[in-house]
Amino acid sequence: MEFRIDSGVLTDAVTWAARVLPARSPMPVLGGLLLEAADGRLRVSGLDHEASARIEVEADTDVEGRALVLGRRLLDICKVLPRGRTELAVEGARLSVTSGDARFGLSLLPLDDYPAPPALPEVRGLVDGDAFAAAVGQVAVAAGRDDSLPVLTGIRLALDGTTMTLAATDRYRYAVRTLEWKPEAAAPGEDADVVVPARRLTEIARSLADAGPARLALDGGSIGFESGGLRTTTRLLDGRLPRHDKLFALGDPAVAVTERAPLAEAVKRVAVVAEGDSPVQLTFTPTALHLQAGYEDDIASQHLPSALTGTDTLTVAFNPGYLLDALASLDSPEVHFHLLGPGQRALLTDGPGAAHRHLLMSVKPLV
Repeated sequence: MEFRIDSGVLTDAVTWAARVLPARSPMPVLGGLLLEAADGRLRVSGLDHEASARIEVEADTDVEGRALVLGRRLLDICKVLPRGRTELAVEGARLSVTSGDARFGLSLLPLDDYPAPPALPEVRGLVDGDAFAAAVGQVAVAAGRDDSLPVLTGIRLALDGTTMTLAATDRYRYAVRTLEWKPEAAAPGEDADVVVPARRLTEIARSLADAGPARLALDGGSIGFESGGLRTTTRLLDGRLPRHDKLFALGDPAVAVTERAPLAEAVKRVAVVAEGDSPVQLTFTPTALHLQAGYEDDIASQHLPSALTGTDTLTVAFNPGYLLDALASLDSPEVHFHLLGPGQRALLTDGPGAAHRHLLMSVKPLV
């Protein structure tokens, strides 16, 4: 195998494929990246027991062939390559990497021991890469981090006709986002409701941004995406997230509206006196919002313009980190708070009919 490629293109391809490599594995070959050069293309593939990634890019192929090398070592080399054309070639039991005056050699791993990559599940339809990346980013902030509750570390992906619903919760907050997608006429007509590891789905979604339409593939145990030269699969999580329908039905709440960016800055400002995750208190009136944090002599406060309907005054308090995550996930200049009262559920949205909704549990207000 021998080919030439721009060092930047090589680095991007290796970085993409290396994302799925396991940190540790009893099978050394799973730490490898498979390079395949043929017909003016380079294919870089990586996999572990949970996920796979493959990317194809243009390359000047002089000698077709395949090589398996340690992926993280190749990535480290790519990061320090001089800019410009890079030549890779198999020389005996070694892969040589030459760029400018720099030259590296990597030992080859046995190809016969490398498992076959999983096939792409059955394609269900198309989703816009930009819209999907934005939607995943909005809900991923609410996904759990506790691996002892695996299903809560995932993002629910539900397909119902032409509507896709993404949702995540860590039991203290719950984010939901809907978007349009295009089912394929030849794909199975059944709806779907699965849970995808949040970290994997976030990485995939970021790579699909600016990639145009992406094909979504799904079966009973895995999900896959394909766009241009990118293809990736990941295994699904067992279990189901709790349904959000009743949680998000607040009846007849009070509604407060304020500017989102100034509120986020104010929360950051007053939270500097908060100990750990002690709450930030928000007191809404018909014309203003008063923020306060801290206890006894160490306190901070700020006033902002706001509008409140449904009651004369209402005080709620939130974990400042959770509140900032929710505000950052919204898009519009204004944030709408749908409030039931202290210690109860609060729904944050961009406005009436918003596609993205973020539910927070308020906590006991400051004394």
